[in-house]
Amino acid sequence: MSTRRPKDLQATSPIPEPPVDPAVSRRFSATRGKDTQPELAIRRRLHRDGFRFRVHAAPVQGLRRSGDIVFPRRRVVVLIDGCFFHGCPQHYISPKTRTTFWEEKISLNRRRDAETTRLFEADGWTVLRFWEHEDVDQVVGEIKRVVDSARSSRPIAGISSQKT
Repeated sequence: MSTRRPKDLQATSPIPEPPVDPAVSRRFSATRGKDTQPELAIRRRLHRDGFRFRVHAAPVQGLRRSGDIVFPRRRVVVLIDGCFFHGCPQHYISPKTRTTFWEEKISLNRRRDAETTRLFEADGWTVLRFWEHEDVDQVVGEIKRVVDSARSSRPIAGISSQKT
């Protein structure tokens, strides 16, 4: 019995990719997708300053996309993108192996990020995107400014802004 895969199931890439180094595989498997150090630092600071929010919540019902920090009553969603996986223009360096795979992966991530922003905004959300390398004080300051602005300009459902 042959162990070869049928021709239609074989890889179609003209250049075979080098095998994945097990050490690299372990390192990438350990990379956190949520609750990263930058996220935690920003959330701690916001919470300490009295801001309350949801974590990894899907702001748009029925859409399988979530924000890292979500202020549902103010309709503000915060996304903190990692420099490698989201292709930071300042820090992203293309890997030296499996370059085709990574170029396609990062390109797809960038397109999905843009689509996520567009979908959230189309549903009435204010979207704030930050890179993981950005200064925590500046990021928190911008989030607070936008949330406070939304707080003063958007009445909360069921609460009248008129005095009686």
